[in-house]
Amino acid sequence: MNDFEAYSSNRAAWVPAGKHARRRRARRFLAYRRSGRIAAAAMICAAIGLPAIVATSPSATAAQLVSSAATGAGSSNARSAPAQGGASGTVASVATSSFTITTSTGQKVTVEEKSSTTYEKGTTSSSAKAVTKGQSVLVLGTVNSTTITATQVVVGYKSPSIATATAKVVPFTKGETTASKEVGQIPADWSAGSGTIVSGTTANKATEAALAAYPGAIVDRVAKLSNGEYNVHYIGVNWPHHVFESSSFKVVGAL
Repeated sequence: MNDFEAYSSNRAAWVPAGKHARRRRARRFLAYRRSGRIAAAAMICAAIGLPAIVATSPSATAAQLVSSAATGAGSSNARSAPAQGGASGTVASVATSSFTITTSTGQKVTVEEKSSTTYEKGTTSSSAKAVTKGQSVLVLGTVNSTTITATQVVVGYKSPSIATATAKVVPFTKGETTASKEVGQIPADWSAGSGTIVSGTTANKATEAALAAYPGAIVDRVAKLSNGEYNVHYIGVNWPHHVFESSSFKVVGAL
């Protein structure tokens, strides 16, 4: 081996101490950035009420965690919208593919009709033509604020015979403080947002039972609680905001 070959071989095997130091600093910097992202994600989780479960992979970013919170992924918190519910009232106006109703407390509701919407009048099937101004109706479907995309419309609706509610619905009045009272039986371990949102026949039965006991509001979701009972959530009135039903859809309380 000549002098040049010996020099080249030694140079390839030798790394200056300064380069080692730079590598150590680079590794510390990358570790700091990763820990910084994890800390930021944990702070965001704490702010929005999520458990701070973060994967060791740097790809588990805060943005992904916030996205999971927005979609309700991995959570049973029953506050998702829109969900299945409904309202009852009197038809105020009729247009092509939609109509409006006014509830007994004066709340205005827009009902959007689809080709899949079904209609009943009395005990027989009907059509959209049965919906006319002045008719009493029950509307069941997907609720988004004061708009209902109807899956079912019952024309000439009469509430089923049930026990009289132990308290009257308080209509919504702008600027007034929300009423605060509790009647009947409220599950001891219940908390706002608990339960699992239900749909289909179950949601329809719970919605109709609640509106029969406390008419005038809009049901915007129904949640099944861990004890098998139901929590029907109301909007559009100052009271009640929650109606509780047994597993057989009997109204047992409200708050």
